[in-house]
Amino acid sequence: MQKITLFIDDREVKAPAGRPILWLALENGIYIPNLCAVPGAEDPPAACRLCWVEVEGYPRPVTACTEPARDGLVVRTRSPRVDRLVRAAFELLLSAHRLECSRCPKNRACTLQEIARARRLPLRLVRYRKLARDLPVDNSSPAVRYDPGKCVLCGRCVRACRREGTGILGFARRGYERRVTTFGEVPLARAGCSGCGACALACPVGALTLKTKSV
Repeated sequence: MQKITLFIDDREVKAPAGRPILWLALENGIYIPNLCAVPGAEDPPAACRLCWVEVEGYPRPVTACTEPARDGLVVRTRSPRVDRLVRAAFELLLSAHRLECSRCPKNRACTLQEIARARRLPLRLVRYRKLARDLPVDNSSPAVRYDPGKCVLCGRCVRACRREGTGILGFARRGYERRVTTFGEVPLARAGCSGCGACALACPVGALTLKTKSV
């Protein structure tokens, strides 16, 4: 396959045409925040709205997970507009996320914490109000604990469950009420959870975790 040349943050990158800018940047040591992107996925959802970049000649920023590489592109991963969009998207995620980092099984291994460190963003609400979402924890599965109050709706668990598990997870409802759940919103065990743990391994935050003595 013929390779093209583009520039990301002044770094020359050679790559196959059409490969998403997000993966080219990450593979070349250039960090772009992301939560929902999955390598090799044909239909990136661009749900988290964190991977904004600016492309020279474009009127507005674009999501790096959906923008294909083309010869001669000049990409900037940081700019006032990009940083503003990332900051707003990050805080919107926090507004619906149960923040209890010190007691979370994913503490120090959480992608939200990684993004906060990389972009120097506070792990607290500054401009937005906390959304009141009193969602119960599902402990019915013998292997997996699901805390929907920490879910960031990235969809990674849904893909993993369909690929490696029993395919019981999906999205339900719309808008503020949107959530990852089972058909009929029954507990995981009743829905037929196999306990494979693929969803927990795919989850970038503390929403789905493998059960251990400390959980």
